[in-house]
Amino acid sequence: MSSPVLSIRGLERSYVTGAGPLTVLRGVDLDVMPGEIVGLIGPSGSGKSSLLHAAGLLEHPNAGRITVLGRDCSDLADRDRTRVRLASIGFVYQFHHLLPEFSALDNVALPLMIAGRPRTQARARAGELLGELGLSQRSHHQPSQMSGGEQQRVAVARALANSPRLLLADEPTGNLDPHTSTAVFENLYDLVRGTGVAAVVATHNLELARHMDRVFALKDGHLELQAKT
Repeated sequence: MSSPVLSIRGLERSYVTGAGPLTVLRGVDLDVMPGEIVGLIGPSGSGKSSLLHAAGLLEHPNAGRITVLGRDCSDLADRDRTRVRLASIGFVYQFHHLLPEFSALDNVALPLMIAGRPRTQARARAGELLGELGLSQRSHHQPSQMSGGEQQRVAVARALANSPRLLLADEPTGNLDPHTSTAVFENLYDLVRGTGVAAVVATHNLELARHMDRVFALKDGHLELQAKT
């Protein structure tokens, strides 16, 4: 049996607010297997983003252990956490965060070049991904020349450019209309299935969540597995 790509044990996260401490995660446990798509649902402020940021080594939790590809990353120095992210983790956010002065092709190629790939190889890989997402004809357009759905598909391609083993998506379709949201999710779903990446997707869209392998609701800082309908 394969091992989890992501394993979380006893994760706790609190914030200091004007009204006092606010705890959003209380001893969260989660394993995500290769090729599995796990959904996170819950209202704003329930801790979905906090969980993803901790899982992606972007934030330090107050307690708990985070293991990525069998490596305990909980106590790594920031430089080593950055290396793990670059090599193994891809991120998609609600807002695409594309570089406005770059073309779609170069936005996708950039992470590859940062990782040390030659520009020619990086652009070739970027072109392949954009083609899989139906954006070959838009590869030389800047973000301002593309629709919201096209921009988000470029963001998906960028997240997968370095062939990560773990994909973390925080409301990836939350800024799109229902029709475009469905199309972008289908693109994301097909790429995840095709590459075998493990994915955790936070969403408010319960219809999209039904297509995921497992769905958890964050309630009072705990994960509750939801019955499939």
